[in-house]
Amino acid sequence: MRTIKQITDELAGKSKLLHDVFEEAGEDMDMSKVKSLEGDSAAKVEKIKSLNKELDDLGKEKEKALELDAARKNANSVHEKLNAHSEVLDTKQIATKPERKSIGDLFVESKAVEYRNIDRKIDIDIKTLFQTSAGWDPEATRISRVELYPLRAIAVVDYIPMFNTNMDTIKYMKETTFTNNAAEASAGGAYGEAALAYTETSDEVEKIAVWLPCTDEQLEDVPGIADFLNQRLTYMLRARLDSQILNGDGSTPNLLGTMHLNTDSPQEQALGSDSIPDAVYKGMTKVRATGFAEPSVCFFHPNDWQTVRLLTTADGIYIFGSPQDPGVDRIWGIPVLQTTAATENTAVVGDYRGYSALYVKRGLTFAVTNSHSTDFIYGKQAIRCDMRCSMVHFRYQAFCDITGI
Repeated sequence: MRTIKQITDELAGKSKLLHDVFEEAGEDMDMSKVKSLEGDSAAKVEKIKSLNKELDDLGKEKEKALELDAARKNANSVHEKLNAHSEVLDTKQIATKPERKSIGDLFVESKAVEYRNIDRKIDIDIKTLFQTSAGWDPEATRISRVELYPLRAIAVVDYIPMFNTNMDTIKYMKETTFTNNAAEASAGGAYGEAALAYTETSDEVEKIAVWLPCTDEQLEDVPGIADFLNQRLTYMLRARLDSQILNGDGSTPNLLGTMHLNTDSPQEQALGSDSIPDAVYKGMTKVRATGFAEPSVCFFHPNDWQTVRLLTTADGIYIFGSPQDPGVDRIWGIPVLQTTAATENTAVVGDYRGYSALYVKRGLTFAVTNSHSTDFIYGKQAIRCDMRCSMVHFRYQAFCDITGI
């Protein structure tokens, strides 16, 4: 099996080759200007698609290699801990995990309505023509489907490493000065003096919250309503978290999102006269050359990715595959996530795998009360849901905004 470095080197080489082709083609994608590939426009586009496929395969190979490497390190860590501790735990000392009831269980247990049989009497005038308007309407039973409001899928958070914390502030040391004066020295000559400086950096744990008023009757009379509300409130919090990871301005109580890393060597790459693929490649180069990191994902608004997917040569040949092809949501070998959580006209690329983390102090928590305001005398319940977390970008230079696309 090839090493991660071997895969990365090949990925970089093929990315550079494809980048050179786009540079030659220019903004109008004129394949006649491309001298590094042979053949007519169609042949050159086929070669571009082939290179793109190779980059896709290499990207997937690298992801699998990284997963295997992480599993190996985890296994070694567990092995070391098992060898270091030979004591046998007394099972009586292990606290029994308390039962955690969902909001649905709580609602069901508090049910206060009893059903009774009620006799009904129906008077019918038999002299009237027995038809729909004067007799029984046909029974119409509502189907079980609930058509939900159109909402985006939650996906950004899936690309962020997640950890638990019991702290209210995530603090760490950041190296702010690194002066390397290492140099060759003659016998008896002076050594070059180095300099290092460190600054404590912190990201606050913030709260994301939502609440919903509901009547006692609604909770009591509709089977499964509790679980439904559980799911919808959960979505609301996760959707807000998805957005904050990219767009939070860092001003309490907001998280610090990638697009607002403007306090320490911000990384931006303007589109200018470049094509979008070229601008993304240059942004990735900044991540590598300035941040010394390897991009793991690129976030695109769907409207912006549409422009990339529909790129054609000057003579109308689709570069990222013909309309009959499903296409690959990858660019320069890394995955592309299409999400409306990203700001339109700005893509974000970065090494989220290596230099970001979501620290969770308290996961999704539900609480129900009738003590809010006048809810008790009006027969209402207030259902609230919240979580506490902190989004940390350890190395700001490992991320780059691609603007003006």
